[in-house]
Amino acid sequence: MIYLISPDKKQYKANLHSHSTMSDGYRTPNELKEMYKSEGYSILAITDHERPMQHQYLSDDDFIMITGYEGYVRTTADASYDVYSKEIHLNFFARDPMNEKLICFNPSYSRYLIRDNVLDKTERVGSEKRREYCREYINEYIRTARENGYLVAYNHPYWSMEDEADILSYEGIFSVEMCNYGSYLSSGLEYNGALYDKILRSGKKMFCHAADDNHNAYPIDHVRSDSFGAFTMIIPEKFTYESVINAMEKGEMYSSMGPVFYEISVDGDRIHIECSDVSCIIVYTGSKVPCFLRAKEGDHICSADFKIDEKASYLRISIQDERGRWADTRGFFFEEMFGEQIEN
Repeated sequence: MIYLISPDKKQYKANLHSHSTMSDGYRTPNELKEMYKSEGYSILAITDHERPMQHQYLSDDDFIMITGYEGYVRTTADASYDVYSKEIHLNFFARDPMNEKLICFNPSYSRYLIRDNVLDKTERVGSEKRREYCREYINEYIRTARENGYLVAYNHPYWSMEDEADILSYEGIFSVEMCNYGSYLSSGLEYNGALYDKILRSGKKMFCHAADDNHNAYPIDHVRSDSFGAFTMIIPEKFTYESVINAMEKGEMYSSMGPVFYEISVDGDRIHIECSDVSCIIVYTGSKVPCFLRAKEGDHICSADFKIDEKASYLRISIQDERGRWADTRGFFFEEMFGEQIEN
């Protein structure tokens, strides 16, 4: 038997995309840490716009701050915001918690560093030519970040309005936001299950996660509050910075808007799933017709067993609760399912 999610491993709740007063957020880093810790989170990445900054002074025995920031490339020559233009946003997560390198500096994108007079204290790496919205430059941008110690994640694909062909052309992205809650809240469309299946069907081995992308312009109890709506459950070997980053890089995590997985195991051609109370359990395999089990109206289910089709090209498990909130595993390809990455 192989565990895709083991019942014996502890899961840690994380928000991997947030903004503070260091860029365009309305809460300080200290306030964000206290907010999320009080809601049962154990991990937080403050990913301010073009503002690499470590917050390790906020980490404690029960809470880990992930160092990172959000970089982006726009189609506009002066990096101005245009609601009708495509752009790409990437989160850079530092392997070393003290890594504050700024990738491919461009003054048009660095207004928060300039605002606070800290640009001269920031280590700059990579080409400083004008950012060009094209596949060649974006891949160079991603490659430079990876070479300088960052994991690179793809943010809010629906909001960014990029073509699927462009997304599939990018190399070196380890994970895509399955749900970006800030965008989901404003549009209702930033749940990216269909796009993720297209990525997997193309053979691209990309993981998935979910995050708030919160700016906190509204109070926590306001209907437009953008906190605590989407999160990632990370399953590290130990609760240390290095182990959390390693788990993320290996895909030992899943995305959620509420439901949680307790166990997913594969035994021969059978898959077994245990989870919190939900209204449906779906196993996507790359076909038009996934395996699914749905509860009767007003009822719930918390486990399912399916036979895996021998023609299946991958496995991806989704669950949805009665409030319409999803949780999703990454795609598991069969050539990796019997390797050290998954086996306990």
